[in-house]
Amino acid sequence: MTFEEYDSDREQVIEAGKQELKGVVTSGVDPEDAKKALELAGLHEDFVFASLGLHPIHVTGKTDQEIGDYQEFISNNKRRIVSIGEIGLDYHWVRDPIKIKRTKEIFEEFLELAKELDLPVVLHLRGTTGGEAIEDGLKLISDADIKKAVFHCFTGKPQLAERICEEGYYVSLPTSIVRSKSMKKVAKRIPLSYLFTETDAPYLSPKEDEKRNVPQHVKVVYEEIARQKKSDVE
Repeated sequence: MTFEEYDSDREQVIEAGKQELKGVVTSGVDPEDAKKALELAGLHEDFVFASLGLHPIHVTGKTDQEIGDYQEFISNNKRRIVSIGEIGLDYHWVRDPIKIKRTKEIFEEFLELAKELDLPVVLHLRGTTGGEAIEDGLKLISDADIKKAVFHCFTGKPQLAERICEEGYYVSLPTSIVRSKSMKKVAKRIPLSYLFTETDAPYLSPKEDEKRNVPQHVKVVYEEIARQKKSDVE
């Protein structure tokens, strides 16, 4: 909800969301965005909730000092956030081995921060087509003894989703499920108790005639889950 796609009508989008939803989580993906997320959550208490992290594509542009200061900022605002994220690995945009190594190191730092603050983590794990980022991320959070984790915008195979759930973690399916056979299979095979739903707004609009996604579109996800499980939406 902090991205520029909402600059012209952010309040209207939030008010429209309030008519259909109980709440939304907005992620601060870097230090500047984190401040915006906290401000928005403060303006809409009990509806907008903030999650703060460092998206993997922003890691290599930050110095150790900047990252340390940001981690301290997050610690100081622990009571104002619901989770640490997005954090993780992105092999789609980050391909240089040295940068990947750096990204993994910072990912591990944020996992330790989440443990210190006793907060769940929201994971961004993207690329490559074989699910390597998800595999690597699963190993890293298991090694770090993370207890609560959501695999945000899950695009992996159903078998990998089952492994994640066997470890006690959760997978979150986005609105692009309407176009994904693989996601529909995940929705069918994974127990409801391990499924989250999301929009990844402003991205991944489920409607071909609407480029920008909005929070209330999340309903298409649980409607599709209900179809796959042959059950009622309720």
